[in-house]
Amino acid sequence: MAKTGVLSSDPTVRAKAVELKKELQRLVRTIVDDDEYSIHAIDRAKDALCALRGLIMFNKGSSPATFKLREAVPCPEEFKCPLSNELMRDPVILASGQTYDRPFIQKWLNAGNRTCPRTQQVLSHTILTPNHLIREMISQWCKSQGIELSNPEQCGREEGITEAECDRFFSLLDKLSAAVPEQKEAAKELRLLTKKVPSFRALFGESVDAITQLLTPLSRCNSQSGVHPDLQEDVITTLLNLSIHDSNKKLVAETPMVVPLLMEALRSGTIETRSNAAATLFTLSALDSNKVLIGKSGVLKPLIDLLDEGHPLTMKDVASAIFNLCIIHENKARALKDGAVKVILKKIMDGVHVDELLAILAMLSTHQRAIEEMGELGAVPCLLRIVRESNCERNKENCIAILHTVCLNDRTKWKALKEEEISYGTISKLAQDGTSRSKRKANGILERLRRAINITHTA
Repeated sequence: MAKTGVLSSDPTVRAKAVELKKELQRLVRTIVDDDEYSIHAIDRAKDALCALRGLIMFNKGSSPATFKLREAVPCPEEFKCPLSNELMRDPVILASGQTYDRPFIQKWLNAGNRTCPRTQQVLSHTILTPNHLIREMISQWCKSQGIELSNPEQCGREEGITEAECDRFFSLLDKLSAAVPEQKEAAKELRLLTKKVPSFRALFGESVDAITQLLTPLSRCNSQSGVHPDLQEDVITTLLNLSIHDSNKKLVAETPMVVPLLMEALRSGTIETRSNAAATLFTLSALDSNKVLIGKSGVLKPLIDLLDEGHPLTMKDVASAIFNLCIIHENKARALKDGAVKVILKKIMDGVHVDELLAILAMLSTHQRAIEEMGELGAVPCLLRIVRESNCERNKENCIAILHTVCLNDRTKWKALKEEEISYGTISKLAQDGTSRSKRKANGILERLRRAINITHTA
């Protein structure tokens, strides 16, 4: 029985397929046999293959109206994306004035590039503007060639920011350099927009100098009159909102004015401004590179001072910022130098935010200076009392971890630990009933105490 081919149903299609196969055969032979074959030959071979595939799909039941033969006819160079070298489906204009196909230039920008691929020009912003003229020209060319141009993918920003909204964004930034009433109006609106619309947060990262412009009212204020409290609050809160966007964290922290102005806000802002400044530092310090940068700035001192003040609205954000920053060792030394242990212990003894502050103290206890300070400030009885009385397993775990470090590094505290064990059996109970980490640390202390007793008896 004769073999039925996939193109046997339509003589016209079969004839076109034969023609394409001959062209493909010639091109492949050129590529294989000629060491000096051109990239153009490869592109033409690819076009022939795609056209052949289109014929097969057409033969399987697609109507002529939906038959896509975009590769069957050479595409004019001006209609090709410079990045993909293919016909553009959704042409957009970059800040440099060059036109690209949206998916390909978006991928370039998402990789962190801030230059035009064709001209290498540094981009003033990364907003992509639809090129309606080129789109229409491509559409007309496709119609003349019998090619259907598929609808462009919907790949705009989150929640689809419009050109009008982009214009509004830049208008608000410009107002931040105007008179105070206009600054206040613009800052308040940016605060609301960056809170409610995530894509406005992204716009700050996509627009060169937008963060610097946001900070203009704070950086240019007269030192004698000072900045208006409401204006400072709105600007700092906007900074917090846009820092939530992961792509902005590095850019925000590395903008020269940001950390100094956050430090100033910690010292002199309203309570909400100070709390939001601390929250911004916490958010930015999610990146390890930012932890180093922020720590070097001297920001731990105003954070610790604010912690010492103890205002209920600021405590949690301040503690979170200090915790994040002290994950890296060099910031632990800075926090200790700035008096962190004394302030934290005092708050713990007063029963203020014990959970958060014990976590910071446990982290700092890996530094020898912290152990020495805790010994001098009477931390051991306080920590033993928490282990004995608290119902929070996490707090017990942090306390016993600190006590274990103290036990290893300061023999003068063994007596207090031994007396606690004799009077209440606190450490033994934790060794039996605590979390796995608590059991391990408690058993380590008990073993150290037993060895000390044996040494004494042997002597």
